[in-house]
Amino acid sequence: MKGKLILENGKVFEGKIFGELTDAVGEISFNTSMTGYQEMLTDPAGHGLMTVMTYPMIGNYGINTEDMESDKVQLRALIIKEDAKLPNNFRCEMTLDGFLRQYNVTGFKGIDTRYLTQIIRDNGSMKAIITAEDLTKKEIQERFESFSNKNAVAEVSCKEKYEIKGGEKKIGVLDLGVKKSTLNYLEGQGFDVVVFPYNTKAEDILAENISALVVSNGPGNPEDLVETIEELKKLIGKLQIFGEVLGHQVLALALGGKVAKLKYGHRGGYPVRDMKTGKVVTTSQNTGYVVEELPEGLEITYQGINVKTIEGMESKTLKVTGVQFMPDLYESPKDVFVNFLKFV
Repeated sequence: MKGKLILENGKVFEGKIFGELTDAVGEISFNTSMTGYQEMLTDPAGHGLMTVMTYPMIGNYGINTEDMESDKVQLRALIIKEDAKLPNNFRCEMTLDGFLRQYNVTGFKGIDTRYLTQIIRDNGSMKAIITAEDLTKKEIQERFESFSNKNAVAEVSCKEKYEIKGGEKKIGVLDLGVKKSTLNYLEGQGFDVVVFPYNTKAEDILAENISALVVSNGPGNPEDLVETIEELKKLIGKLQIFGEVLGHQVLALALGGKVAKLKYGHRGGYPVRDMKTGKVVTTSQNTGYVVEELPEGLEITYQGINVKTIEGMESKTLKVTGVQFMPDLYESPKDVFVNFLKFV
């Protein structure tokens, strides 16, 4: 079905709507990954986003039910240049189009996604609308104003505590939008994993007698999580805490640091330097925010290559570690996570 992508800055792209043939509104961003579109679609960190894939063809190895990072598609819309009609992979169970239809999510295709990416890079992240209608200026403005991602973490976090039996030693996960692969990794390391909702009180977390707490990744602005930040302040120094991406940013705020919104986010592969070894590793990131400033006593452990962003922090005295990337996906960053678990 023919449709339009309307950006908040007034730019309009004409293309085709696929997947669920319905309108969508959200915050537009871009992802530079060539693979992993299913994981990106189902990652809770993408809740509320409309993501542009810079790679020109998406869907060529299809979709399977094993690689879901949550129980549904989290994006508001997926924007691509071309979708593969005949995916080819021995694990393929359905097409990208069928997957989006199953979860009632809009797709948009047939445009120059790299040009669109340039616009986002130049102008920054902004709201966008996908529609088949001819909207008036008033209707467009009303749709932009109707979108808010302020309660994103509350919408993706678990509603009550649950436990995954994996071993004798307990580790906790504060669920800000945790991915299934993170929980599977912890379970595979021999931990009994206790998952807490984002708004769990500090005393309830300590009452579980966990060895350490992982503050997970998730969507939205870390400064919106006032309640979570206050409870983390009560936990700092009492047990080992490890923050990943949004969890890293929230932990930095609890320590007295500052965060800032990135102009267009870091989504996809992103190179960082290990400050101890000098080694550069390519990390997986999906965030629109970054830690801008750390208080005294915290060491910067990783730094961005393209821009000198704070990509990791550590304080052995306060027992806190944080990274701006997902540490359980790629070989080199995985070493960071394994060393953390060994320390516990």
